[in-house]
This record gives sequence, C-alpha cells and structure tokens, in this order.
Amino acid sequence: MMRHTTVLAVLLVAVLQTPAASAGTAPQTAAEPATTQAPKPPTPVPSTAANPAANPTNAQVYFIWPHEGAVIAGGKFWVRMGLRNMGVAPKGTAVANTGHHHLLVDTELPSMTEAIPNDRNHLHFGAGETEARIELPPGKHTLQLLLGDLDHVPHKPPVVSKKITITVR
Repeated sequence: MMRHTTVLAVLLVAVLQTPAASAGTAPQTAAEPATTQAPKPPTPVPSTAANPAANPTNAQVYFIWPHEGAVIAGGKFWVRMGLRNMGVAPKGTAVANTGHHHLLVDTELPSMTEAIPNDRNHLHFGAGETEARIELPPGKHTLQLLLGDLDHVPHKPPVVSKKITITVR
C-alpha cells in the first residue's frame, strides 16, 4: 500500500510539473507545427522561516489509524495518515498546495515559523509516506500530525490534526 501511495505521489508531482499539464495546452501533432513555445509554469518561491508556504484554508490532515482512545497490544503498530484538499509530495518538491507528514509523539506543537525538529518526538516522512510502522513503549501516548512544506516548515495557516491519545500495552 505504501509503495503504491508513494508511486502515485511521484506521478502526481511529475504530471503537475509538466508544462502542457500546468498550462492547459493540448499536445501538438506532427501536422501542426509549433508556432509558439508553451509558457513555462511559474517557479515556486521556496519557503523560509519568514515566508512559509501558503495552503488552501480548507486543507485537513487527520489520522486514519489509530483512532482516539485506541488500545494497542504490543509496541509496534501502523500509523495511517490522511490529507484533504492538498497533495502529498516528498521533501524538496516545489509544487503548490503540497507537503509531507510529520508525526508528533508525546510533545506540543513546534514553532510555526521554523523548520519542524527531527528527533524521537518529531518523526519526518519526507519521502511522501502516508503510512508508517512505529514502535512505542507501554503506556499512554499522544499523537498529532503536522504537515510540512518542501523545507519542513509548517504551512501558513498550519495544517495540523487534532491531538489523539492512545494506550500501548
């Protein structure tokens, strides 16, 4: 499933970056010589702490699994992440309205104007993953998703899930 999702994300990025697809022009045939060159798509401005990537105001990131209050036997389990009204793209991919998942484990939201930390409490899925197998010790844990742009900076406004609590036994 994860391999298919990653392949679809890469294909989506390739299609979105194709000049004919982004310019809305029809492909030319041999009988129709080119009279003008198709316009190039605008070059996106990379995000920075002072200029985070914008996103649609109706974008939502959410957990497919686990659910709030889930009790998980054993420490290893799958986290499945969903996203609405935006696309998932690997880190470094400069395509409008895309980002990649970050899983916050037992921590509060980081700064919304700086790159999301990368440590045991801030897990990065920069290859565009939408699911991952993680391991947590027994006990109660909080999980929250935060979408990051091509440079791991939260979008403006931030795309963040509700915080959920799970129990690992």
